[in-house]
Amino acid sequence: MRARYGVPLKITAGIAAVGAAGLAYAAGFETRSFRLRRISVPVLPRGMRDLRVLQVSDIHMVSGQRKKQRWLQSLAGLRPDFVVNTGDNLSDPEGVPEVLDALGPLMEFPGVYVFGSNDYYGPKLRNPARYLFEKAQGRHGLNGNAPAVHAVHNPWEPMRDAFDAAGWMGLTNTRGRLKIDGHEIAFTGVDDPHIKRDRYERVAGGPEADADLSIGVVHAPYLRSLDSFTADGYPLILAGHTHGGQLCIPFYGALVTNCDLDTDRVKGLSTHRSGGHTAYLHVSAGCGTNRYTPVRFACPPEATLLTLTAHP
Repeated sequence: MRARYGVPLKITAGIAAVGAAGLAYAAGFETRSFRLRRISVPVLPRGMRDLRVLQVSDIHMVSGQRKKQRWLQSLAGLRPDFVVNTGDNLSDPEGVPEVLDALGPLMEFPGVYVFGSNDYYGPKLRNPARYLFEKAQGRHGLNGNAPAVHAVHNPWEPMRDAFDAAGWMGLTNTRGRLKIDGHEIAFTGVDDPHIKRDRYERVAGGPEADADLSIGVVHAPYLRSLDSFTADGYPLILAGHTHGGQLCIPFYGALVTNCDLDTDRVKGLSTHRSGGHTAYLHVSAGCGTNRYTPVRFACPPEATLLTLTAHP
């Protein structure tokens, strides 16, 4: 019996040990291994000085996440020209005070924001394998699934009010402007496409002619939103939502994006083409996770410092 079953038992024990070690790393280390991504994007008019833009996304704050709070606070030391928050700040109805505490130093700088589904609704326990099944069936969020029922409503209004009081501009299906060092930066935002709150028709029409730069902002990078922004002539689109795939395979990458964007563009800088135009697209992998799936693998949490430079 020992000769027949000894090897399989050892292999099984080895696989279990590797799995346990991987889970411990993904949940215990990588989710708190915060990184700053730095990229340059050539979208400014010639002669205009570089602009430093800090993008934060998918914080998914849960009460008690002190290290995440301290790290977000520390980003104020980068002294960005302005901040773009691409949503999903919450993963806990009690997390609003901690979100505001974490972002407090950043709210000293000019900023804009959009919300994501997790700002409006509390998370639900889901089998992670459903993301693979939904991808195979072409279903993502409320765009292909039945509407959520008995959802927990997060207290997003006090968070919105605090952002507004600090001078950050909400871009919920609307436009706004920041004046940075004498330059006019225009923004056009839509509410979260993942739950069908986007109303691009309200803001259609393309960049503002008298602005030095126009930027499109959206939480979830669904193709319909990217197509609309790009076809209208926006040179840069900022988004979040994907978590960079969250659970990635080393040397391969992400398996899912949780929307209809392809996995090759799940995070970082890429381009998008529509209507004869090309836009730069930056998708943040975010710095948090859903409270019920607090793991990351080969996809560390991040914020991004984008240096906007002049066209070649």
